Amino acid sequence: MKTKFINFFRLVFPSTYTELAVFLFFIICYGILGSYIAVHYRIIFDSRIPWDAYFSFDNKSILMTGGSFERHPLSYYFFTWIREFCLFISGGKMNMTFRLSLAWLSNFIITLNVIQVFKYLKNIIRLPLPYSLLIIVFFGIFSTNIVLSFTPENFTYTLFLLSLYNYYAAIKLRKEEKIPATALSVAGITIGGLTITNIVKVFIPVFFEKGLFKSWKKIGWAILRGMIAVIVYIFLYLYRIDFKYQNIFSKTNQQYEKFSNVESMPTWDMILSFFFGGNILFPGFILSDKHNMKGFNFKGLYMDLYTSIFSYILIAVILILISWSYIKNFKNKWVQVITISFLFDIFIHCIMRFGLHTSYIYGGHFIFVYPLLIGWLFYAYRSSPKMMAFLTLITGLLLVYLLSNNLFRMSEFFWFLETYYQ
Repeated sequence: MKTKFINFFRLVFPSTYTELAVFLFFIICYGILGSYIAVHYRIIFDSRIPWDAYFSFDNKSILMTGGSFERHPLSYYFFTWIREFCLFISGGKMNMTFRLSLAWLSNFIITLNVIQVFKYLKNIIRLPLPYSLLIIVFFGIFSTNIVLSFTPENFTYTLFLLSLYNYYAAIKLRKEEKIPATALSVAGITIGGLTITNIVKVFIPVFFEKGLFKSWKKIGWAILRGMIAVIVYIFLYLYRIDFKYQNIFSKTNQQYEKFSNVESMPTWDMILSFFFGGNILFPGFILSDKHNMKGFNFKGLYMDLYTSIFSYILIAVILILISWSYIKNFKNKWVQVITISFLFDIFIHCIMRFGLHTSYIYGGHFIFVYPLLIGWLFYAYRSSPKMMAFLTLITGLLLVYLLSNNLFRMSEFFWFLETYYQ
């Protein structure tokens, strides 16, 4: 038991001086940002604003209720713990200290998410340290990481759990070990409990276990492990809604109709600007008049479509890099796990169009895929100095443009806070 406990801490937290240095760098950067916003502005939590103050995040609603049960079936329990912990620190008051506690929890979790990706680059792909650092800095300034670093939301914790599970599953595949039923169940409850569609991703690595399809016995054990995880998850889900399973179908259909029928923007542009782009590179922002249905009016901030050709070029280059990586590493089981997981999100948001007009908020479900696939592309050309130099140059140029753009857009975000949320 002691060994498992130690291994768990080594898995989740920094376990080398290099990982600790990366952790400290990002927790300081994110911490300064989140602390300043929490101390000087009320946007992280305002009891009058249940949803959509910025980028369609539902801070208050999520903290108080965990979100809708049909999409976030078990998050009610999780966010009850988060809320009570922050209230304990703030002395039971939803004040600046409460906001600061929420911001630092988000800061800590997003930094751990960065560490999981760094561990993957270093220990699974086994890239030399300079390349791992280049990619992790690039990943760290993605718009989703920046925003979630101070945002108390489902996506904040989902991003960490998914990156953690992908790293854990990659270790198991490298060691040619099975993912235990216990691990599958815990991952299903935590990942699927926060966002129901993500539970599918828990089972993808199982299909790539060594020799699975060469033995009926192995197939049988894999099915049994999966069934145990699914049964535990379904029982907890039904218990959460008092076994009134009919509500799941009616509410799910309502949510799909609500978030899938938006015709105001071209579909191709929403896919590029919001789904593939908005999670990485901030576009421009749109102000909107909102109200809480109880007489309080407030301003909301949304992302706009890209207007600069350079933004489209950056996203196109990133898509070329990850597609190139997939083709080059097609026989690589780790790459297949990552890509199939990503394709599932593409199907839900781009093909089924669920939440496509605000798909930039769903980055917490998949943005870790980008640095991992870019890392595998570097790995594929590890024996070619010229190609490594070329990829380093491209990634460096992407990083410079991404940093300058996102810093500029964050200055606009602070104007919004200064004007409406002091």
